[in-house]
Amino acid sequence: MKSDYKENSITLTGAVSMGTGVMIGAGIFALTGQVAELAGSLFPLAFIVAAILAAFSAYSYIKLSRAYPSAGGIAMYLKKAYGRGTMTGACALLMAFSMIINESLVARTFGTYTLQLFTIDQSSFLVPVLGVGLLAFAYVINISGNRSVGIFSFLMAFLKIVGILVFAIAGLWIADSFIKPAPMPETGGSWEGFLAALALAILAYKGFTTITNSGSEVIDPHRNIGRAIIISIIICAIIYLLVALAIGANLSLPEIIAAKDFALAEAARPALGNYGLWFTVALAIIATASGVIASVFAVSRMLTMLTEMKMIPHRHFGMGGRLQHHLLVYTIVLAMLLTIFFDLSRIAALGAIFYLIMDMAIHWGVLRHLRRDVAANPFILVAAIILDLLVLIAFLKIKAETDSLIFFMALGILVAIFAGERYFLQKTSQKTSQQTSGTREEETPHHHH
Repeated sequence: MKSDYKENSITLTGAVSMGTGVMIGAGIFALTGQVAELAGSLFPLAFIVAAILAAFSAYSYIKLSRAYPSAGGIAMYLKKAYGRGTMTGACALLMAFSMIINESLVARTFGTYTLQLFTIDQSSFLVPVLGVGLLAFAYVINISGNRSVGIFSFLMAFLKIVGILVFAIAGLWIADSFIKPAPMPETGGSWEGFLAALALAILAYKGFTTITNSGSEVIDPHRNIGRAIIISIIICAIIYLLVALAIGANLSLPEIIAAKDFALAEAARPALGNYGLWFTVALAIIATASGVIASVFAVSRMLTMLTEMKMIPHRHFGMGGRLQHHLLVYTIVLAMLLTIFFDLSRIAALGAIFYLIMDMAIHWGVLRHLRRDVAANPFILVAAIILDLLVLIAFLKIKAETDSLIFFMALGILVAIFAGERYFLQKTSQKTSQQTSGTREEETPHHHH
């Protein structure tokens, strides 16, 4: 049993539950408060606008996955667009990195919500400890193989979606008047703030890329990948809107911002009392656990693909067994480090910046090199790039003003990834050209599928 890829092993329902599973994991629990902090009282709207942006984003991925359904997903598409070069390697690493950042975001969210059950302060060292524990659990589940991941994801996605809908509907029901006319506070509510909020709200939808990453395993991928992505985005948009309205109906804006790392649990207190709190925390635990498990699975798969494409260096560090297993270990260790050293807003910020850059690279690649091959509409691609860029600029501007450390850190990591990838590819190409001075067929694009 060498390869882990099983063709036609994921149904449409399975793909949708995997997509929504990853999306709902972090988005709604960790990001609602963060989005409210930037968007002011318009935050429920931010989730809807972000869904529209995500749909623009999804356009390239749907077109690509129809044309080339592959288990490599993003890495494969980048290679199709840019060839085997620095751009491909660096952007694929950005994607992997933004997914690992997402895992630590979810792991910390798991910690902050779990502590809501006890009278323990948010700044407690227990938050990262719990997060690291969750990542270790995700590792164990992932070692136990493909099938258990699928079954577990489906069960969890189902529990989670039903639970969150119950929370949202109960929250709105109890807050009798649907929208309380809250006085607009001084903070937030600017156009810039709203645009910046979209950068985080988009993160709540980026789980749809998980579906493209399992391309060739989906049954009838040419039709079902696109369907699964659209269905997932719609389901999530409805759920996020309901939740945002329920939170807005039960908490004032300053209260939401004060409890930004655990806004759902906070909103459950006035709405549903202690039982509501326990219910929400249990939901958060299920959502974050399942989100991390699905995400870890996807990242290790993508990194395996990059290593097999010889796009990234690989060291065994004395580990035996399959390649994917090694990359699973690296993924988990990196996520654990982030979980220990960063707080939620910073983790979310890094994730948003890297994701938006990688997303623009995909659209640009399709626009420049693959537009005819995948029959993509150039206007939609240009619109997707412009929307991403607007949101990214607004977000960077606000971050540069409020948290310059994360701004420079993102810049540093970006430079390091591109420079490192370039160095690695130059080194390996020198090596291969020394080994094979005669054979040059590999370089020319080959058209047989």
